[in-house]
Amino acid sequence: MYNKGLYNDWVPKPVQLLLIVLLLAVVMPLGGVYVGNISYVVSGTGAMTEYFMWANYATTIGMGACMPVVLRMKMRFKVRDKMTVLLVLLGLLSYLNSTTLDPMIFVFSSLCIGFLKMMVTIELFLPLMAMIGNRGMFYGAFYTFVLVLNQISGYYAAEISINYNWQHFYVIMAVACFVLALVHWVFMHDKYFALKVPLHYIDWLSILLFVSTFMFSAYVFSFGKQQDWLNSKNIINASIAAFVSFALLTVRQLTLKRPYLSFKIFTKNNVQHGLFMLFMLGMFLGTTTIQNSFAVGVLGYDQLTNAKLNLLMIPGLILAGVIAIFWFKKEIPLKMFIFSGFSAMLGYAIIMYFSMVLEFNYENWYLPMFLKGYGMGSLFISVWFYTLDKLEMDDMLAAIGLVLVWRTFLAVGVFSALYSWFLYHFQVVAIGDLAVYMDGMTVTSQNTAGLKAIQLNAILVASKKIFGYITLAGIGVLVYVFTHHFGKERFEYARFVKILSGKSALARKRLRERKRLLHEIKDAAGPAL
Repeated sequence: MYNKGLYNDWVPKPVQLLLIVLLLAVVMPLGGVYVGNISYVVSGTGAMTEYFMWANYATTIGMGACMPVVLRMKMRFKVRDKMTVLLVLLGLLSYLNSTTLDPMIFVFSSLCIGFLKMMVTIELFLPLMAMIGNRGMFYGAFYTFVLVLNQISGYYAAEISINYNWQHFYVIMAVACFVLALVHWVFMHDKYFALKVPLHYIDWLSILLFVSTFMFSAYVFSFGKQQDWLNSKNIINASIAAFVSFALLTVRQLTLKRPYLSFKIFTKNNVQHGLFMLFMLGMFLGTTTIQNSFAVGVLGYDQLTNAKLNLLMIPGLILAGVIAIFWFKKEIPLKMFIFSGFSAMLGYAIIMYFSMVLEFNYENWYLPMFLKGYGMGSLFISVWFYTLDKLEMDDMLAAIGLVLVWRTFLAVGVFSALYSWFLYHFQVVAIGDLAVYMDGMTVTSQNTAGLKAIQLNAILVASKKIFGYITLAGIGVLVYVFTHHFGKERFEYARFVKILSGKSALARKRLRERKRLLHEIKDAAGPAL
């Protein structure tokens, strides 16, 4: 007997919705490391910061590795058994992180947490999407909730680390997972989602090659600056290993009867342009490296005050979500919504370019962080929707892992690494330029305050220069978005030819298939409706 819902029929609908929200609130921000308390974990373990940057990337890589097989996992096990075991495992991994001092354990536990977390999350997608009914409106509500939740969890990770210690937040997350496992053992039904499918069709070697490709790449991005890039044998070897792993992964997918990944969708126009826009989004999100250097290194903020800056993005995120829901409900073309998101990001970069001064006060953060929040929310929703629009379900599931890793890891990782290197390089150049003002009268053994002022000014000069280049690139991105057609027919004549050639009938058939799929998703939600 099958049940496409999550909970027993006797559980009231409001209680089901409450349990889904509680699961999202605990599982979505769960990770091996938390941005808000990385500095405290570094000081507590005595390990280098780069290890925890690597662990942070590993969570996303684990989620991407699980995505192509998540549907088969969903259909293989009973929902209650799977959810309970997954929550217990996530709790154990979180507790493991609270007790270890070895940074490599953080890296591998983060990878496992990402993999397991995606299997939990997919169980929540179908009921929520069925409740909302529209994929675009679902993205608007879901991404807003998740992004706001991530900012709040980062802040509380920092606050708990200050008031107690860094291990406490991991213990709290572990206890929350154990409690939810017990609750869902009581309320979830004990039936399969659909016909049980075997797991031996999953190509575990492809998963291993996928993970090795991006974990080696993450090592390069995390440790590149610390080991001086190509002057390090470790960086060269990791780069070669990443390239070889990806080559083997590609060859294996082309020879398998049931490939783990599909590269077919990357020939589609909207996917290619969507990936480019996601890469440009990473250019703006990577500025967090410069922002933290400015806030902590120049303005002297403590870690809690620095974490509060991310809370200032929440009004912008909420506004982006509200506008997205309205936009998709009215079925307005995406072009100007995407344009507004990149415009907000460009506005953030311009304001920060003119804000690289020692007199910058806390109230001056309100506008740039609001713009950054709006830009992040609107672009996460709209560009992701555009990239995966009009794709067949099988093709999308077989490639969404790569797209997820591209958006959240590769794009942000590449620019974060570049900004870190340029920040250091431009500081060296700035100190050389400022050396003309240094002599035995301004810098003596009794007066070293001048050296600190020169260092701070060098950081300001380097940060200002990087934001200037980002602004120029952002103007180019706006021109690109404004001139891109976003799937609209360029000439009415082409549309007329399609009607004459009978392709309008094909379009009506596709519309019927999409409506049928929507009904299936609604049926899959079961009693959650």
